[in-house]
Amino acid sequence: MDFEPIFLTPVFQERIWGGTKLAERFGYDIPSSQTGECWAVSAHPHGQTVVARGPFAGMTLGQLWEERRDLFGHFPSDRFPLLTKILDANADLSVQVHPDDEYAKTHEGGELGKTECWYIIDCKPGAELIYGHYAETKEQLRAMMEAGEWERLLRKVPIRPGDFFYVPSGTIHALCEGTLVLETQQSSDTTYRVYDYDRVDSQGRRRELHLDKAIDVTTVPHRDIDIRPHVAEFPGATVTTFVEGDYFGVQKWDVRGAFESEQAKPFLIVSILEGEGELVRKGQTYLLRRGDHFILPHQFGRFTIRGSLQAIASWPRTGK
Repeated sequence: MDFEPIFLTPVFQERIWGGTKLAERFGYDIPSSQTGECWAVSAHPHGQTVVARGPFAGMTLGQLWEERRDLFGHFPSDRFPLLTKILDANADLSVQVHPDDEYAKTHEGGELGKTECWYIIDCKPGAELIYGHYAETKEQLRAMMEAGEWERLLRKVPIRPGDFFYVPSGTIHALCEGTLVLETQQSSDTTYRVYDYDRVDSQGRRRELHLDKAIDVTTVPHRDIDIRPHVAEFPGATVTTFVEGDYFGVQKWDVRGAFESEQAKPFLIVSILEGEGELVRKGQTYLLRRGDHFILPHQFGRFTIRGSLQAIASWPRTGK
């Protein structure tokens, strides 16, 4: 067995709504001033992260998953199940919805569905996002979409840094201007775009909409998910468990000092959002800084994080 943290090099995606905060906040070398997404931990074919150092340096996460399932606890999935991103919404994202596993498998060539969640890293004063809708029936949903009655249809929710949102498949949603989030999701890149503010790209073209599929998969009427974070105090850290759902669990670690823990999941994904410190296991020390992303493999065991930092940790689940 190999018991080193698996540090990963992010992949960046340019988007019409992207900006420069990924460079400004995390020091990343982004490709342009319209960089919207940092795919931080990904084995999805549309953007695979690469192991940065250690015995597996240069391997894609997908290769490592296929060749060393023992590192991931032989988690029962035909692909690496999760995808961690940081999103810089410099402008409003399109209003969209994602299918569940069954619909995606049938209509999207075997792709996974997409349940996701957002941790609000930062946002401008007065920021909001779109979460859900006011239609009572599918017929009403279609009529309001086709009539462009977006103000009447879409639910807007005020947000602030530190908020957490769980976004199951079937939920109409959108991040809005001035928002920086960490997203944990199923490993899927399937999106049904509902409304894109009539924007055009650099070639003067509007992006494709997918109204029929969107109406098929949207939950009607909208259902809010009751998320009740659990906060636990430990020596050296506060651990907030946001969700333990069908596909993933997500925690926030606020470390102030020395935090001792044990990695007992199939594997654990960790993203450092603020601060710096070090991870220590059996005399080996690994430096941690803002913008680092790594995986603690199966049977990693006990470890200590020392320093002053904030991290988001996630792990796969088979709750269904």
